[in-house]
Amino acid sequence: MSRPQRAARIVHWIATLAFALPIVWSAIQYLTEAPKMVATMTHLGYPLYFLKILGVAKLLGAAALIYPRAPRLKEWAYAGFTFDVIGAVVSHLSAGDGLAVAMVPFGFLVLLAISYGTWRKLDQAP
Repeated sequence: MSRPQRAARIVHWIATLAFALPIVWSAIQYLTEAPKMVATMTHLGYPLYFLKILGVAKLLGAAALIYPRAPRLKEWAYAGFTFDVIGAVVSHLSAGDGLAVAMVPFGFLVLLAISYGTWRKLDQAP
């Protein structure tokens, strides 16, 4: 493995884990209906059953990002998380939470983009 490929692999795993670990934590919070998550979803105007749907989807998506095989599934996970995070940004802005709160999910979008970009670079390497 060349030095640039090794560097890309390191950046990929740092970005992927920095994204996936908080996603898994939030999924667990959703599935256990943690009071803070219930309050946030209520504030954003979503029904509480949405916590279960997002919790399961986030766990499955995080597993797909970390699993080294199944590239098509991984593509779907990246796409799903992109929609999820953009939806979170728009939801917080629409609820009047302000730019500072909306920037938190946007930061996760940046991590996701780095993870995706480096994965594609490594996937296309000879």
